Amino acid sequence: MTDPMRLLNQADLDAALDLGDLDLTGRDQIIDDLTNRDGLILDIVNGHIRENLEDELVQEALKTGVDLRNYSQEIERELAAVESASITDYIKESKKIAQLHREMKNCDSILAQMESMLGTFQQDLGSISTEIQCLQEKSLEMSVKLSNRKGLKSKLSGFLDCIVVGPKLLDSIVQLAPTEPQFVEALKELDSKLQFAEAEQHTVASGDVGDVLEKLKIKAIHKVRQYILEKINEWKKPMSNYQVLQETLIKYKYMYEFLALHSPVTATEIKAEYTDTVGKVYYSYFKSYQSRLIKLEYEEVPGKGDVMGAEDESRRSLQLFSSSKSIRSRSTVFTLGNRDDLLNNQLEWPVIIPAHCADKRFPYEALFRSVQFALLDNVCGEYSFLCHFFKLKGERAQILFSEVMGRTLILILKSVESYMSNCYDCIGIMLCAHVTMFYHELMRKRGLGALVGFHNQLLQILWPRFNYVLSLSIHSIRETDPSKLSELDTRPHFITRRFGEFYRAISSLNERFPNDQTVRSMGILQVEVENIVLRMAAEFPLRKDQLVFLINNYDLMLSVMQLRMAEPNKDVVGVQELLNKRINEFVDEILLPYFGGMINFVKDAEQVTDQGREQRVREGEVVQLVRGFAQDYRKSIDTINGEVMKCFTNFNNGTVILQSALTKMIQYYNRFQKILGQAPYKTLPVRAELVNVHHVMVEVKKYRNQF
Repeated sequence: MTDPMRLLNQADLDAALDLGDLDLTGRDQIIDDLTNRDGLILDIVNGHIRENLEDELVQEALKTGVDLRNYSQEIERELAAVESASITDYIKESKKIAQLHREMKNCDSILAQMESMLGTFQQDLGSISTEIQCLQEKSLEMSVKLSNRKGLKSKLSGFLDCIVVGPKLLDSIVQLAPTEPQFVEALKELDSKLQFAEAEQHTVASGDVGDVLEKLKIKAIHKVRQYILEKINEWKKPMSNYQVLQETLIKYKYMYEFLALHSPVTATEIKAEYTDTVGKVYYSYFKSYQSRLIKLEYEEVPGKGDVMGAEDESRRSLQLFSSSKSIRSRSTVFTLGNRDDLLNNQLEWPVIIPAHCADKRFPYEALFRSVQFALLDNVCGEYSFLCHFFKLKGERAQILFSEVMGRTLILILKSVESYMSNCYDCIGIMLCAHVTMFYHELMRKRGLGALVGFHNQLLQILWPRFNYVLSLSIHSIRETDPSKLSELDTRPHFITRRFGEFYRAISSLNERFPNDQTVRSMGILQVEVENIVLRMAAEFPLRKDQLVFLINNYDLMLSVMQLRMAEPNKDVVGVQELLNKRINEFVDEILLPYFGGMINFVKDAEQVTDQGREQRVREGEVVQLVRGFAQDYRKSIDTINGEVMKCFTNFNNGTVILQSALTKMIQYYNRFQKILGQAPYKTLPVRAELVNVHHVMVEVKKYRNQF
């Protein structure tokens, strides 16, 4: 049987044991050597044994009981036979092998030559690398030098450009007109050279060109000064267009910047000349405009005597609020009319030109608006020009603006103050105040605060005058003696009508810019009007006439006050309560002559019942009341209707009063029937003669549409 150790992998043994060629015949020695090795090598050998034992041929041999020694010898014989066959094959191919050997030697020779050449090439590359490194260093050095020279060239070129005065610059400054675009560009170039020469004054080049630059600067300053002064003097010419002149100067605003930088004295002179010239022009314009404009005011204006309590002497022939042509063409005193159109849609209308409106007349507030709008328009343009041309903003711009427009603003303030000192048109004054506040808000939205102080001064003139004129009307009503008033009757009085119209006018205007002082003053005026109405009512001897007078006046006040009012305010509610109170009192007063007996009977009987006392039978009185009502109620209703129609001029108010009176009469009659239906009257035979309440209501309905 073949020895299992013959099956060990030769390569594994060589790698593991490092024994060189392994002689299979010396396996016993190998085993002995392996036995003497450490446990690691034994593990490797055992592993190979296990692998060989797992071989299919070995397993088959073991299963069939083949002797491994004999099997090993047989394998050796087969290997020897194969070896002999291989040697024979090698001998047959010996020539080819020899040829292959020679070719391999030739290849070795060629490879040796290649190796020599590559070595030489490697040496050459080494020397080239050294040269390249040297060239790199030289290139870097040259690059640094080039960069330095370029930087020097750039600085030197920039220096020369900034310091050298070329012939083109000379020609532009000396020969060109200031209006030429090239002249302005030359100014900018000269400015940059002057600033550069000043910054580099320590250099020789700066000293060389200093005289030339200075002469050019003097020449440029002279030409710019002369040009700007000529433009400013054009303002003095009649019919000059200020806006065009300002736009021209704005176009060449750099000229002033040049003066401000290089000749502050000349710039100050220019500014002073502009301030003086333009200030005088504005002053002259507005002085002339106001004087011509005021001639277009209505000839008839309210005077000191046109207060609310003053009696109109011409009222008998010409009612104060009639629509006749002469009254329509003058500024009204207590009515607003369409004067608030000025605030609704005319605030930004073009200004009034006196030459185009010689045959027209206007209220003062329209003339006031025209002046203020002209001022606002000029101020916006002027303030913008000052900021852009003189390069100012904030407080400095406001100071220069005050120097230019100060005299003009004072002129307008004095003109308004002078007019207001003799103005008694309360509505006109309030319209002027609202025009001022509107333009103030408009200026604020535009971001201009140039007229804030001016508008505040205007309001300080207007509001005190408004309160003073209003106080005159309050005082006139307070001091009115009803006994001295002519033609006092039950119709609405002219004071009441004036107050209603005036209240509506002031209230509607006050909604735009609410003023608490105005509200308080109007409250005082209303109290005085209510008092004078009561004092005038006391002049009538009959209570019914007093009530008719009060109702007519309260109704007129209420109807006029609440026009154009979205919802009633506390003043209107107060007048409504006074009216309702007097209507209820008048209803009782007008029913008493015709149904007084029934009313007194009902009140007495209900009072006895409320006190818990027993009713006393008043049969005779009841019979008289029942038969009298049945006989006279139609006639009485018709008489009441006639009296109401005669007493009240307002048909709607008359209808309300008549319906209130008839309704109250039916209520008393119902209560009268209810009392007769209770003890001790329910057994009286006269109850059969009572008129059915439905018949009474049918009769009442006949008078529903009398008004």
